[in-house]
Amino acid sequence: MSFSLDIQSVQTLKSEAKALRESTAAAGESITHGAALERVARTHGFRDWNTARAMLPDRAPIAFQVGQRVTGTYLDQPFTGKLIGVQLLGDMQHSTVTIMFDEPVNVTPDFMFAALRQRVVATVDLHGVSPAMRGNGRPQMVLKRA
Repeated sequence: MSFSLDIQSVQTLKSEAKALRESTAAAGESITHGAALERVARTHGFRDWNTARAMLPDRAPIAFQVGQRVTGTYLDQPFTGKLIGVQLLGDMQHSTVTIMFDEPVNVTPDFMFAALRQRVVATVDLHGVSPAMRGNGRPQMVLKRA
C-alpha cells in the first residue's frame, strides 16, 4: 500500500512543519520543531499538536494509484484495464476510481443487444470492492491489482 501527501495526516503536517522551519530559517528566524508543529496544527484548525496527532491517521492510505494496471469485474463482466483517475474520499476508506478498459465491456444483462463501455467511474473501498450492490446482491465492481 502506498501513501498520499495530499490528504491530511500526521505525516503531511510534519512535512509542513519541516517546510515552515526551513522557510523561517531562510528568513533569518529560527523556531523549534515543536513550535512549528504547534503552528501548523493551529492553521489546520486543531487546538494544538497533541490534538492533531490524536485525531489524524499516521498516513493516508491509497489502495490504488493512477497508471496502475487492474483486473476485476464490472457488473459481473470480467475486465482488464488501467486506472486513469483516483480520488480518495473524505472518509479515507473509499476512493472514486476512473478505469479505462482494455476492451469495451458490455454492461447489459441481456445479450440480445450490447451497451459497451470502455471508461467507467466507480466508488470502491480499500480492498477494491464497490459498496454499491447489483440486484443480485453482488458488488457493482470488484477491482484487483493486475
